[in-house]
Amino acid sequence: MIPLRALILRRGTPVMTLVLIAINVFCFLIETAQPRYLESAFIAHYALVPDHFRPSALVTSMFLHGGWLHLIGNMWFLLVFGSHIEGALGSGRFLIFYLLCGIASALVQLMLNLGSPVPTLGASGAIAGVMGAFVLIYPRARVVTLVFIIIFITTIEIPAAFMLIYWFAIQLLSGLASFSSFTDQGGVAWFAHVGGFLAGLLFVRLFVVNRPRYSY
Repeated sequence: MIPLRALILRRGTPVMTLVLIAINVFCFLIETAQPRYLESAFIAHYALVPDHFRPSALVTSMFLHGGWLHLIGNMWFLLVFGSHIEGALGSGRFLIFYLLCGIASALVQLMLNLGSPVPTLGASGAIAGVMGAFVLIYPRARVVTLVFIIIFITTIEIPAAFMLIYWFAIQLLSGLASFSSFTDQGGVAWFAHVGGFLAGLLFVRLFVVNRPRYSY
């Protein structure tokens, strides 16, 4: 399922959401511009690597990505959901909220992978926090979603609460299933998603200032 847009009246231009997207794209371009012989050192310095932990990596890691598809997917979810959360929180509060969720998700990933040499990078933990906030603020909103049914592609309207809780359940179950592996494997940081989502649920009530408005 790919969310296309939420049926919510938007409050102005989501400036901070667009700024965050621009920063992520800029950082990715810097990342990809590194000579191949410096690429590993660059990732090791700025990504979250548990066995060489740098406190600054709790922030810098959320602005790196593993490829164009990783970047585009994250930025699309940030645009669809973040633009409305920014409207509910205000631009300044939204930035603080976003960074807190990203840091919380990184800490969860760190605690569950102590000693691992595998780097974690990406904005998905922070964006998971945005999605957690969306569940609380806009549970009745409907999300126009692209779905694939065998060989057919169509769009349907799905309640935000159903869609995002379903997404969270997949992250949690996938994370629990990953414990069956006893070796470090690159891939999806499931518990960073889980931690970010829960952080969003926890923190959003401290920041929200506007009540939601829906369009039907």
